[in-house]
Amino acid sequence: VQLQAYGGGLVQAGGSLRLSCAASGRTFSSDAMGWFRQAPGKEREFVATMNYGGGTSYADSVTGRFTISRDNAKNAVYLQMNSLKPEDTAVYYCAADRYGLGSRRRYEYDYWGQGTQVTVSS
Repeated sequence: VQLQAYGGGLVQAGGSLRLSCAASGRTFSSDAMGWFRQAPGKEREFVATMNYGGGTSYADSVTGRFTISRDNAKNAVYLQMNSLKPEDTAVYYCAADRYGLGSRRRYEYDYWGQGTQVTVSS
């Protein structure tokens, strides 16, 4: 089972990036898929999640700017990030929760990708 996140990079404040996460090794259509991020010296924090039914939840800090989506046919999940701010700079991780509920707690996720770096310059 493998999750691979990609699409990070360097962008100016106000810009956009789209992160992708490709899953392999099993079907994730009944899982909840989430995005977390970790800035240097900080704990990994919740960003967004989508449960098995398509319901979404976002951290307050990204609501209205980020959008999570998924393509079950491709076993993939995406994070569209708009109006990026320097404080969004972090390594972004995708994760899968087998129970499909879409938790904000990272401990409830069973599978993790390796992370992709997002750097937003001011």
